[in-house]
Amino acid sequence: MLPNFRQRTERQSGFTLVELLVVIAIIGILIALLLPAVQQAREAARRMQCTNNLKQIGIGLHNYHDALGSFPSGYVSHSNYSSISSLPSGDYDAVTWDATPGWSWAKLMLPFVEQANVADALPNRSKAWDPSLQAAAQTKLEMFLCPSSAGPTDALQVVDDAGDPLDKGSGAIYLGRAHYVASHGQEECWGDASGPSGGLNGDAGKIADGPFFRNSRTRFRDVTDGLSNSVFCGEHTSRLSDKTWVGVVPGAFVHPKIASPENGAESAATLVLVHSGPAAGEQDAFGNPIIHPPNYPTLHVGQMQSDHLGGANVLLGDGSVRFISEVVNRQLFAAMTSIAEGEVISDE
Repeated sequence: MLPNFRQRTERQSGFTLVELLVVIAIIGILIALLLPAVQQAREAARRMQCTNNLKQIGIGLHNYHDALGSFPSGYVSHSNYSSISSLPSGDYDAVTWDATPGWSWAKLMLPFVEQANVADALPNRSKAWDPSLQAAAQTKLEMFLCPSSAGPTDALQVVDDAGDPLDKGSGAIYLGRAHYVASHGQEECWGDASGPSGGLNGDAGKIADGPFFRNSRTRFRDVTDGLSNSVFCGEHTSRLSDKTWVGVVPGAFVHPKIASPENGAESAATLVLVHSGPAAGEQDAFGNPIIHPPNYPTLHVGQMQSDHLGGANVLLGDGSVRFISEVVNRQLFAAMTSIAEGEVISDE
């Protein structure tokens, strides 16, 4: 007799297509709701790191002042103008009077921010563009890089007024990149207005009213507007133009990467310095002086600019860091970039 096999029906478990689509839709909605919060948290962390970078720069500047009696020069240039023309032709610029050695405020500060090894590899007696120092001059220093900057972080290539590689006879010149610049004040920052009439410190002909300029030696007591009211440094994203922590190369130019009617190439000093305006040489289409606070839409290679949402961080003379809104009153910001003009700065 054959065994009696009983049929069993098994119910298969799983998702129907409709259920799967509903789950995917719910996950998509959750991601859409959470993604902005995640992005904001990441940007907050990047902005905090940027703030810490500027605070470290502030500590270095104060340590330099404590040790040497003044803040570092905006950049160092041959100061004996009567003999400047006797220098090799590649060592000076007869238009701007920029000359060897060219080291910037940031490079001079390196021993005071635990970067003495890099500073030692770049002797002050040498030129910032010395071909034998190219490896050290291209060093990537994280303290000079803002994590929010959307531009490059590798070494920049120094170029001339046409945008071609600047050649001092030894090939292309590369310098370590920076996303932080020092403030020259309100006027444009290409040295002295009267060229060789400037003395050893540039005082006779200087047009700078900020803390850093060519051969500057600003001291605490020079900042009569108050250290807490005066902008010393700020951001400049490499998405707009190239900046360096190394120094100024005579004959170099800084070219904009973003097109703007009021944004053109500027002289070598803007590799390390910026200004706020109003400047005698800058006017809009109606003849009015231009003031460009951080993130101002003129997109000037000589202005502060960040990739943070809504504004940029600046370092004040007392070492504190403040976030400046991109809609800040322009006259107020211009007043903050000078150090001894007597403007009244509000606490807002």
